[in-house]
Amino acid sequence: MSRWKASEVTAGLIGPNALLQLGPVLVAEGGTALRDEIFALGGAGMPPAEGMMPEAPAARVHQALRARLPHEAPRLARAAGEGVGRYILAHRIPRAAQVVLKALPPPLAARMLSRAIARHAWTFAGSGVFSAAGPWTFEIGDNPIVRGEVSDVPLCHWHAAVFETLYRALVARDVLCRETACCAQGAPACRFEIARGGQG
Repeated sequence: MSRWKASEVTAGLIGPNALLQLGPVLVAEGGTALRDEIFALGGAGMPPAEGMMPEAPAARVHQALRARLPHEAPRLARAAGEGVGRYILAHRIPRAAQVVLKALPPPLAARMLSRAIARHAWTFAGSGVFSAAGPWTFEIGDNPIVRGEVSDVPLCHWHAAVFETLYRALVARDVLCRETACCAQGAPACRFEIARGGQG
């Protein structure tokens, strides 16, 4: 599998989990042949586990997944996003902080978690413009993972799953994250709304 071009390094960086968590999902779905095919279509190889990677090859692999497996892509991207969320819980959020968040009332926990997500947004938003419209709503303007794509429906199942996994673990078990607008639909930003299960 090929690596990214050196010129792409300055174009925007994203966390390697954009691909590291997708690889095993593809292997579970169709073996290493499917993983290698999707990554090759995206012109990317598996990135190193540490540091950042150029966003362009990560975006191309996600776009290749949607083009190659349009019906399965939402489920597979969601599984990869859940993997990213679990990785963050295991390696990036201190255990003591998790205990505190879980003990707080959900509105306060959501407020604190949203601030932490905003501080580290570059790891999953790349060169996109991240904003938090309150503790339950996030936006990524010019989202690089769907940049240039056109769709009738929202495409960012990976991002939504990352947010939902974190909120379910640290805020409330019944939260749902739904993408209500997507750059691929012509919206200026991909908008993610998080709500308790009974609230829609």
